Amino acid sequence: MPALSLLSLLALAAGVLSGVVGTGSSLILLPVLVVLYGPRVAVPVMAIASLFGNAGRVLAWWREIRWRPVLAYALTGVPCAALGAHTLLAVPPAAVDVSLAVFFLAMIPLRRLIRRSRFRVRLWHMAAAGALVGFLTGLVLSTGPLSVPVFTGYGMSGGAFLGSEAASALLLYAGKLATFGGAGALAPAVVARGLVIGTALLAGSLLAKRLVRRLRPRAFDLLIDAVLVTGAAGMLLPLR
Repeated sequence: MPALSLLSLLALAAGVLSGVVGTGSSLILLPVLVVLYGPRVAVPVMAIASLFGNAGRVLAWWREIRWRPVLAYALTGVPCAALGAHTLLAVPPAAVDVSLAVFFLAMIPLRRLIRRSRFRVRLWHMAAAGALVGFLTGLVLSTGPLSVPVFTGYGMSGGAFLGSEAASALLLYAGKLATFGGAGALAPAVVARGLVIGTALLAGSLLAKRLVRRLRPRAFDLLIDAVLVTGAAGMLLPLR
């Protein structure tokens, strides 16, 4: 219980961060969960919690969500998230830690390359990106920083971006959780932890709405890079 209480406080702060920049909660919480429970428990717990965190952003920005790109993204993303979850359950835990760390670090230059190319994302690109990000979401859980340039490249910003990205993530995590449930990975203790942490994430996401329009683009980039480096370090430290 003391550990879960501390996790709830951390989740509240992580919810505020993700509510402002559109990502970051999983990158902050997942390393801590892995240390406490191991990756096989941490990933489904975080998947449940992420449903609540994204639901908070959907509620905050409901009127600004752009549903056509969300549905195009989720149409391929949901089945690919289920495929990624099946892959996750079949690989060794140490490989999960390393893949998480490498993926987090690789997204730092990748985000900049996509942004500098000034590539204009179309509706069919959303479907293609949904398949890739969906599989990675099922495998490594936190792909928010990779979905950021996809949705902003479609011309979204502010509340439209935050709400639409959250709505698509909500659908992807639902597909992933269905896979975990079918594989028997959602024990009562896992569900209880996910609900407690998720409630704190949801509250943080709602609290963040007032901060969104005060954030400068440079601060946005630095926050994302910081949570990526933190998340990668958290994945590698237990392997030492």
